[in-house]
Amino acid sequence: MDELEKEQPILKYAKSFGKKEKVLNFTSNAYQLTRPNKVGAVMALIRECQPKTFEEWTHYYFENAHTKTKLPIKVTIEILEELGDRLYDKITEVVIPEWTEAFNQITKQDCYDYVYEVTVPRTYDGFINEKSVINDFLAKIFPEIEFEESDSDLDHSGDVDYIAKVGTKAFGIQIKPLTGNANFGNYNLTERMQANFEEFEKKYGGKVFVVFSTKVGNKKEVQNKKVIEEIQQEIQRLSS
Repeated sequence: MDELEKEQPILKYAKSFGKKEKVLNFTSNAYQLTRPNKVGAVMALIRECQPKTFEEWTHYYFENAHTKTKLPIKVTIEILEELGDRLYDKITEVVIPEWTEAFNQITKQDCYDYVYEVTVPRTYDGFINEKSVINDFLAKIFPEIEFEESDSDLDHSGDVDYIAKVGTKAFGIQIKPLTGNANFGNYNLTERMQANFEEFEKKYGGKVFVVFSTKVGNKKEVQNKKVIEEIQQEIQRLSS
């Protein structure tokens, strides 16, 4: 085989942060410091670019990346450094003190209880929450729509809880429970979720809507009421 025909090794340009990776990743996600509204839709950008080299991608990114906000801002190296400053501040001022306190208080019983809670009670609570939002709320507002649980074998199943059929087409529903001081106004889709939603729309024709629920009495109620109007508009679009 000719040397040129041999597979070339794939070079990796990303830096490894070792044991620090988990802390950096947790904090960045918790405070949404690398979301599209901060650094632009990076996966969409690199697909547009189709770079042959790392240098080509770097140039394209800083030429074209804008924050996904109402008033888009061009992303610069200075903006990324500012986000790095914020990440450091959150780690040193919030995460380390909170984790240190948790490390000092955690017990083996906490570990037993946590594994059980995540596996059994929280799974049940989530299941009942989804059922209540659909049966006690959405199905009553849209009685003509058939809501089905998403097939667990589908690629999008982790991000789409229910498929709502409109003739031969469908739109998706993802249900997010609101607890404590959670605020759906600060919620942003991850790039993975955005990609799954886009794949769903290509397959079924309809968009995916995120529905935020909270408990009112013994029933669940939708918090982001505007989504009802958006769903109605989608049903009309898919029906036409």
